[in-house]
Amino acid sequence: MALRTVGSVLMVFLWSVAVALGQIGWSVTYTKKSICTLKGSTVEMSCSIRYPSWHKVKTTFWFTKMYDVENYVNLKDDPVYQGRVTYHSDKTNGHTLRITDLRESDFAEYKFRFITDQTGGKYSGYPGVTLSVTDLRLSDSAGYRFRLITSGDKFAGSPVSLTVTDVVLEMDPTSVSEGENVTLRCRTKCTLDPIPVYSWYKNGQSTPNSNTSSPVYILFSVSSEDTGRYSCSVEGHEDLPSAEETLTVRYGPRNTSVSVSPSGEIVEGSSVTLTCSSDANPPADKYTWYKKNIASPKASGHSYSITNISSEDRGEYYCEARNIKGTETSIPVHINVMCKHVMFCLFRVLCEMTDLTDICSNLLTLQPMILQQCFPGFLWWGWGLS
Repeated sequence: MALRTVGSVLMVFLWSVAVALGQIGWSVTYTKKSICTLKGSTVEMSCSIRYPSWHKVKTTFWFTKMYDVENYVNLKDDPVYQGRVTYHSDKTNGHTLRITDLRESDFAEYKFRFITDQTGGKYSGYPGVTLSVTDLRLSDSAGYRFRLITSGDKFAGSPVSLTVTDVVLEMDPTSVSEGENVTLRCRTKCTLDPIPVYSWYKNGQSTPNSNTSSPVYILFSVSSEDTGRYSCSVEGHEDLPSAEETLTVRYGPRNTSVSVSPSGEIVEGSSVTLTCSSDANPPADKYTWYKKNIASPKASGHSYSITNISSEDRGEYYCEARNIKGTETSIPVHINVMCKHVMFCLFRVLCEMTDLTDICSNLLTLQPMILQQCFPGFLWWGWGLS
């Protein structure tokens, strides 16, 4: 009994060695072990084969299904692939499978098998090529509706469409200073093959001349004009772009200017407000006001108000805007103060322009009635006479 058992084991061992030796010199080498591609596209997978020189290959095919021993389903005979599969062979034992109009159901492991003219001359390449097919749209994409039910009424809101895509934009960094670089990377669930063309968008609009075969897009030396929302898509699936990522660019104040309110003539005794404006990111957080030819600041703050303005307030005013990135000074604006009592001002100017200083001084101290009698042609508004 023991001898019979040993003999059986020996026979199995010798048979295994024979099978193993029979496979020496046989191989199927695939160009790629896994491929991910888009629904509706075309894919090619290739392999090269090796076998003993005294064999001649008679039959070759690709398969994914095997129902039983030696019962392989040739892809060309599979109704699922009808009209979508072609084979190509070259003289150097290279073999290519081409599948068009890919579907998500084409996800499988594809193997190549060949048969020679010699007994036992059969070989299948394991493991094969794993094919993944994505449509870039995930299962949560749908129309969502809110419904409210009370004790007596029902209400349903308008549907909200949610599209969840399998394309993701990565931005690094998302906040930069002017002059720095920003890297955009468009990712899909798997590495697509063949390499697709990527399209890039800013604020929902296609970026000119930005289509690339690389999933990486670099913004060099960014400026404030590059601020915005960015997204990407895969060519042929532009209707399924990634979610947007916002780029923030920091820069110092620019286009700093002063506005005057009210506009027009400014009369003695009235009030005027100067306002400083600038374009900056982050916004300017400090404003300083200056009067030309005066070193010390007049005021600080976004606005500067002058009440009961007088002739001494005439001059040029400007502001300085500052944030963490820098400062900028505005162009000066001229403030001209008009006399409220024109004739009195003219009289004063005439006195200053002549050598009658003493006389003018005495006249200005006279009672209003005397001035009116001496100069009946003038109206002395300065003293309330009309």
